Amino acid sequence: MSDAVRLYLADGAYLIAGIFFILCLKGLSSPQSSRRGIFLGELGMFIAVVATLLNKEIVSYEFIIAGLIIGAGIGTAISLRIPMTKMPERIAFSHAFGGLATALVGVSEYYNHGVHLAPFKMGAVGFEAFLGFLTFTGSIMAYGKLQGVISGAPITFKGQNYVNIGLFLAVFGVIVFLIVSPGQAPAFYAVCGAGLALGVMAVLPIGGADMPVVISLLNSYAGLAACATGFAIDSPVLIIAGALDGSSGILWSLMMSKAMNRSFANVLFGAFGTQIDPGAAPVGGASKPFNEATVDDAAQVLMASQSVIVVPGYGMAVSQAQHVVRDLATALEKRGVQVRYAIHPVAGRMPGHMNVLLAEANVSYDHLFDLDDINDDFARTDAVLIVGANDVVNPAAKTDPASPIYGMPVFNVELSRSIIVLKRSMNAGFSGVENELFFLPNTMMVLGDAKKTLLGLVAAMKDGH
Repeated sequence: MSDAVRLYLADGAYLIAGIFFILCLKGLSSPQSSRRGIFLGELGMFIAVVATLLNKEIVSYEFIIAGLIIGAGIGTAISLRIPMTKMPERIAFSHAFGGLATALVGVSEYYNHGVHLAPFKMGAVGFEAFLGFLTFTGSIMAYGKLQGVISGAPITFKGQNYVNIGLFLAVFGVIVFLIVSPGQAPAFYAVCGAGLALGVMAVLPIGGADMPVVISLLNSYAGLAACATGFAIDSPVLIIAGALDGSSGILWSLMMSKAMNRSFANVLFGAFGTQIDPGAAPVGGASKPFNEATVDDAAQVLMASQSVIVVPGYGMAVSQAQHVVRDLATALEKRGVQVRYAIHPVAGRMPGHMNVLLAEANVSYDHLFDLDDINDDFARTDAVLIVGANDVVNPAAKTDPASPIYGMPVFNVELSRSIIVLKRSMNAGFSGVENELFFLPNTMMVLGDAKKTLLGLVAAMKDGH
């Protein structure tokens, strides 16, 4: 095969792969088309990999084949063994190694061609290494917070935003210096070190409730790093895929910031975690009297209702209760009860977490409603069943200016006639904020493992005929 034919085939394959990547994102915009979108993305990546393997500069395929086998084996083993509850941690871990791979490509490119790099390529290599290392350490920090290895509480100090912004600007200044004088190796490795440091400093001040925004932002950083890699090594498919990933991640981060009432500038530079007043919200239990109910009490309320809204949260993921939630909804629907699901954009610990879990349990997409679509209906609803959700149903976000989550859009669950909360204990949620909803007179707290409680509710439905 001639070099010209090989080049035309590769360029055509990259164009097709890019189209599939765009169609993948289009498909992921809706639950109904998400499976098709994932398939098109996989197909596009397969075409891109095959086209890349036709590159004439490849000297030997032994290490490439070994890498494919080892990587595919590890990825398959992780995917088969990982529970759905650990998907946020797995995604953060994947981002870490994606960022590291990108950064190492940049280091290799500079090590081999640094002095001779053209100005544009030098800039691309600098940003590639900086964003790649930032993604690596930032994702490791996110993984540690989600896994509980690192405290989920925000760690901040006065002026932290200014320090982070200053370091960002300093890095850009050094990259400009490298564009003018590409042979200055210490300056390049200083950029790499700054990326590693900023990854840690940007995620340390993030509180647990803000983790979905972090995951989204790190995804955009990884995409931008990949795009820079494409410019550095003349890879059109990396430019396309990275630009799509980076831009969509930034847009999603903007949407998540709006959903959580966060400043996007703070999201970019860190220090947007919420500090909790130690005397304001005890984390060891309830500070006020509450209505503790039994499974039978909750079952009676549900059976007497004509409309029920289920609000799932991370507690549902921890108990792996999504299938039992569906069984309970089916039992209620057989009694003529209307059952719908209210999905908050930041419920869980990654974007779309609840949607994925409920889809796994074969819950119809038609029954899932976003905050804006269902929030006005709570006042006309007989009963709300909250399964492990916390901050997204806290009225303090609307009523208490002193609350760390004040201004965050939340569900109007307190307006419904009856509220049933399934929760393991009265401890504060992941963000450390006590929930005022749990102490309202129309709220019933059913404490214990959510899955066991739901199984009890399903059994009570059958016994109650």
